[in-house]
Amino acid sequence: MKTYFQILLLIIMVIILIYLFFILSDRILSPATPQNRNSSICFGEKCFFVEIAKTSAEREKGLMYRNLLAKDRGMLFIFDKEGIYPFWMKNTLIPLDIIWIDSNNKVVFIANNVQPCKNLICPITNPLVSAKYVLEINANIAKTIGIKTGDQMVINIK
Repeated sequence: MKTYFQILLLIIMVIILIYLFFILSDRILSPATPQNRNSSICFGEKCFFVEIAKTSAEREKGLMYRNLLAKDRGMLFIFDKEGIYPFWMKNTLIPLDIIWIDSNNKVVFIANNVQPCKNLICPITNPLVSAKYVLEINANIAKTIGIKTGDQMVINIK
């Protein structure tokens, strides 16, 4: 009888752990904080729901340590003023397309399929053009949906 209750308790604990894993992994992989729950960026008819990285700390962390990014999700980095903003893939686990956008909401540079960096020193992707925003989305999506330099975008930040 004692063994029966131990097995039952173990099964209940495993079910609880599985439930917690799915709940927490969803929040980690697709966080939706009140400040950016409804923010989006659109290129024509294709829109991405974006997390906003406005502060230095948010921009430094970016999409680091994420194992997955939904196809319709991304991160929009917003800078105080237009400037040249190089990016690197240190501690980023998924390949990304990185898109630089100027203050007129026009695409000025695209780095396609930028690979994660597992080394101590990582290469820097430097567009050498001024931008106000940088968008990170899953690798190869920019090419797949036809985003190119000069395209206009619409930002909807809530």
